[in-house]
This record gives sequence, structure tokens and C-alpha cells, in this order.
Amino acid sequence: MAGRKPLSESQQLIARRRVARRLAMQGVYQWIITGNEFNEIYLYFQEDRELAEDFRKSDAAFCHKLMRCAIEGGEELENRISPHLDRKLSQVDPIEHAVLRVATCELVNHIETPFKVVVNEYVNLAKKFGAEQAHKFINGVLDKIAADARPLERQ
Repeated sequence: MAGRKPLSESQQLIARRRVARRLAMQGVYQWIITGNEFNEIYLYFQEDRELAEDFRKSDAAFCHKLMRCAIEGGEELENRISPHLDRKLSQVDPIEHAVLRVATCELVNHIETPFKVVVNEYVNLAKKFGAEQAHKFINGVLDKIAADARPLERQ
């Protein structure tokens, strides 16, 4: 590690937000599978040794907002995603479903992050955790959601 210079503040924020996105996606996946409430899942993430370690490396407030929005977003969130699917959201693979929910929350509520960055981050999560071609599906759907959520930025 000698010779490597420390990360700048903006690089540290990017790294912390990347961890927060992954944790939020994992939390939403857990919610889809178990049906547990947001508070139970959030507490578990802080108590589980490995997850708690990752949580400390994340932008915790950002993770909290994304996870809460994705779990508690209900019909409003589904109405933003569903028009861009070829099947019901409940029939989408749980990993892809979780990625779409968290990404949509970020696209809608965190306009400080350019939509291309948001789409890229979640396409990468789909590549890492999803099925073989999941990232292509995620990319297509998020591009359409971004066009609806941020029409001025998309021009």
C-alpha cells in the first residue's frame, strides 16, 4: 500500500455511497424474501457483525433513506416502475426487483446525483448479484424511469 495517496473527500463519498447502495439493495432483497418491516431489517443490519462492518463504511444516512423509501414506497414506487416492465413487479427476480426499487428511490429523491451515475451504479449491482443478463434488463428499465423522473436532465 506504500505510495498510494489517500482518497479525496469526493472519492470517499463515492465509495461510502456505493457501499450504501449495496446495503440498501440487500435490505430490500431481505424485505422481499421475508416480509419483515423496515425497522427489523435496519436493526439487523446494524447488529450482524459483517453487515455492521460494511454499514460503518457506508454513508449511513443515505443507506437509511434509500432502504426506507424502497421498502415503504408502496404503490407510488410500484407505479413508477411497473409501466416499464413486461410483467408484474412481483414476478421480477427478487434481486432485480430490489435493485429497481432502490434505484428508483435514488432517481426520484436524490437529484444531486446525475441519472447516468445512478443507472451505472445499479447496473453494476445487477452484474454482481443478478442473473447473467439482469444488468441489461435493469439498464433498460432504469433508463425509462429516469426519462420519466428527470425529463430535463435526459434532454
